[in-house]
Amino acid sequence: MNLPKTITVLGAIVLTGIGWMVADNRYFKPRPVAFTVPKGWPQPVYDFSKNPLTEEGIALGKKLFYDTRFSKDNTFSCGSCHQQFGAFNTYDHNLSHGINNSLTTRNAPGLFNLAWQKAFMWDGGINHLDLQPLAPITAENEMGESVEAVIGKLRADKTYPSLFKAAFGDATISYLRIGKALSQFMLQLVSSNSKYDRVMRGEASFILPERLGYEIFRQKCTGCHTEPLFTDFSYRNTGMAADRMLNDAGRMKITGSSGDSLKFRVPSLRNVAMTFPYGHDGRFFSLLGVFEHYRKNLVPDNNTDPLLKNGLPLSNYEIGQLTAFLYTLTDSSFLNDPRFAPPGYGNGKPPVDIHR
Repeated sequence: MNLPKTITVLGAIVLTGIGWMVADNRYFKPRPVAFTVPKGWPQPVYDFSKNPLTEEGIALGKKLFYDTRFSKDNTFSCGSCHQQFGAFNTYDHNLSHGINNSLTTRNAPGLFNLAWQKAFMWDGGINHLDLQPLAPITAENEMGESVEAVIGKLRADKTYPSLFKAAFGDATISYLRIGKALSQFMLQLVSSNSKYDRVMRGEASFILPERLGYEIFRQKCTGCHTEPLFTDFSYRNTGMAADRMLNDAGRMKITGSSGDSLKFRVPSLRNVAMTFPYGHDGRFFSLLGVFEHYRKNLVPDNNTDPLLKNGLPLSNYEIGQLTAFLYTLTDSSFLNDPRFAPPGYGNGKPPVDIHR
């Protein structure tokens, strides 16, 4: 997907320090929300001083996240491709879908722990969370809408002006504020309460296969999937040959450097049992498929990561133990958190029941 020119223009606006737009209104008193960093985690990279979290901003962001009017035909919302029960990925689809029965060129990744992420998209083509929604909104094979049209739809809605006023001090609706509100909601998507996390906090214990899998993981996987976020956010060529139909060059599309050919962002392994299919184009529909790729199906080239030039030696036994450990990264409380669910979803019943 080519990044819209609109991103460049609005990116300059967001990053020039306009920051927190608030009218001179002594009655404007949004309720602040503290962002809690899980114990032992690094400090976030998102600058909260330019977009302080408030109850009103988060509520507005959630409403925007699930509003289908962001798409040209009013059928797709952010939540259409980022579904909570799949850790906010496109569950069970290799490529996410767009308007007019179109398909995108990539798999929609899960959305969580975004406060620690510096760049977004599989190729790192967007470097600010407030700007990220511009790409799917304006892409012809995703939402296919213009920013101006989205703003017009929201202004015509009777409820949005008051919600923007409650969040930002006046009823002005702009993309700057839309981006900030969406960010406030998405920044709340913190996944930090899996069985792994409870073990690290001393609240639970691994069973034998999980413990053995963890030991294997630390020996063979942490070079890319660094704890506690289970990614180092780097871009690597993992020996995945380009799909002939998609012909996706990865990060090279952004940097223009041939050395970045077929490099994609290292995904987080948190909630990995729920975020299939795997890979930037969703070519692997199971963890076993991923393991098989790494141990014998790599197609190395000059850019393949040095850690994987000779594949990743894994026995069937090691794969079994690793799988047991990876399942401990499923955060059921996150997948079921009613704060993040679509309005009216399941009449209050949790969408997922995974006892881990």
